[in-house]
Amino acid sequence: MADVQEVKVVRLHRFDSDSKTKAFADIAIGDFIVKGLRVVEGKKGLFLSMPQEKSKDGKYYDTFSPVTQEARQALAQVVLAAYQE
Repeated sequence: MADVQEVKVVRLHRFDSDSKTKAFADIAIGDFIVKGLRVVEGKKGLFLSMPQEKSKDGKYYDTFSPVTQEARQALAQVVLAAYQE
């Protein structure tokens, strides 16, 4: 599996609006690219939202998700650090 050091932000598009979505990001994990991650302003601060797709039942489901909580936190740390630069 890809090491955290292999994760890098390849695109970060910030928004200047009052929306809760502050940015969209695409990341590279080794030789793969994951598009559509979002930096969102929540009640407890910024967090990383995984890419989602609307299904036939009208609900949104993640199309990409880290297997462990540690992997999710490491991914969020990389993307939020790039957002705050």
